[in-house]
Amino acid sequence: MTEIATFGGGCFWGVEEFFRNMDGVTATRVGYMGGHTDSPTYEQVCTGTTGHVEVCQVEFDPATLSYQALLKAFFELHDPTQVNRQGADIGWQYRSVVFVHDQAQEKAAVQAVAALDASGRYTRPVATAVEPAASFWPAEDYHQGYLARGGSCAVSQ
Repeated sequence: MTEIATFGGGCFWGVEEFFRNMDGVTATRVGYMGGHTDSPTYEQVCTGTTGHVEVCQVEFDPATLSYQALLKAFFELHDPTQVNRQGADIGWQYRSVVFVHDQAQEKAAVQAVAALDASGRYTRPVATAVEPAASFWPAEDYHQGYLARGGSCAVSQ
């Protein structure tokens, strides 16, 4: 039986590609979560007016890959101290957030954020939010597996 985890940490293309290649991940989908507009489009989300975040929804086998391991990977993937941005990608839709699907995920995510913040690894506070998962709106087909199909993007932190 698989479980779902949802992460926002900048442009969803890079987040998806990172998780897609992990052992224990059975599927990934990019989309939008956390906003107030039903069925948002990429163009709408990019305006910053819908309240959505670009996210990657990760389906994983917890017998092979733990949720804690996914959290650890997520925090290594991006700079969790940046507020409403990742590198050159600026805006609410690029904020660092873990959308949790149950109480166990919430507890693990809150603990992971607190431990990372207390670790002294960063000179700035960890800005990653932990929020309840909301409706997931899949992104347009051309965004799914974009980097795996040979697309490119400039990634900088």
